[in-house]
Amino acid sequence: MKNKYELSCIDLFAGAGGLSLGLEQAGFSVKFANEINPNAALTYMKNRSLPKESIFIGDVAVLNTKFEEHEAQFKNTFLVCGGPPCQGFSTANRQRLIDDPRNRLYLEYLKFLKHVKPHFFIMENVRGMTHRLDEVIDNFYEYLGQDYNISYGLLNAKDFSIPQNRERLFIIGNNLGISTRDVFFTLYSSVQQFFTLNDAIADLPELKPNSYKNNTKKENEDIGYFDRPYVYKNTEYANFINDGRTIHNLYNHKNRYNNERDIEIFRRLPQGGNSLDESIKDIMPYASRNHMFKDKYYKLKETEVSKTITSHMKNDCNMYIHPTQPRGLSPREAARIQTFPDDYVFYGPQNGWYLQVGNAVPVKLAEKIGRAILSCLN
Repeated sequence: MKNKYELSCIDLFAGAGGLSLGLEQAGFSVKFANEINPNAALTYMKNRSLPKESIFIGDVAVLNTKFEEHEAQFKNTFLVCGGPPCQGFSTANRQRLIDDPRNRLYLEYLKFLKHVKPHFFIMENVRGMTHRLDEVIDNFYEYLGQDYNISYGLLNAKDFSIPQNRERLFIIGNNLGISTRDVFFTLYSSVQQFFTLNDAIADLPELKPNSYKNNTKKENEDIGYFDRPYVYKNTEYANFINDGRTIHNLYNHKNRYNNERDIEIFRRLPQGGNSLDESIKDIMPYASRNHMFKDKYYKLKETEVSKTITSHMKNDCNMYIHPTQPRGLSPREAARIQTFPDDYVFYGPQNGWYLQVGNAVPVKLAEKIGRAILSCLN
């Protein structure tokens, strides 16, 4: 059954575009996006044919003052998605969430929804928001009215064919009379494959430790390239993230600088080993504060799923040590774990590639959410 709606989407706090890319793969079409980070916005635009006037680079609070300028673009929007950064979720905090300045962007997201009144909305956020979930749902009803059916679910990426232990809260609402519980039920009941870290990254070229300090533009066969021709192996995982397409270039597969001590730690640690492992006891730089730095170093296990890919990777990858090579994960390896297709290119400085990947919603999880919505719509 073909649905009667134009499946248009507005993406707020878009980042590099993981959430909306998955929705696009499900059949939605992004007509407008907002992102404050110019490098992430550049990545978003260059991987799409979205015209410049359809992306607002700046604070969403400023966008909320410009509704009249964008009235035609916002009209008849089917879905609004986004993950506003929030911090004030402590149960000890008696202040209302929407009054807490740390949650300013969450409030702006509610204001945007109130104006646009989409048929559907998706909000993704950290697990900590569950501590104040009743209040969050009340906020949505306060701003949108009782016409919306709203439900929520804690979704772990590893349960949806994604080789990563990543749990996030998703809140979904609609004003079409559809039970959003059915959306989550459809999502949970779909058949999932299981992929390991090895499935995700083992077919990429080996990289050696990078000893070129303060030279992020250096590229070669040892430490990798921003862009190079490459013939991929035909693997089940590559077909999964690339939707069966053949990709001819390898992007963002480039190692970052590490000092000799860290490289030696990377070599010695066994898979699953952390800062407390006996193998590095004599060279561990934080031995006197082990209780604070247990996870300062961690070597990933190739036969399991990865730990959560986060924006901390922009600082260092010591918690994301490659399981078989003495180095941290490359941005492309992190992007693969986040199920970005191999031809999705990240722009800006190298540390910024990690930031963009770490802040993203896994693409294939977003696609499954989009397909679950369409299934219930139809």
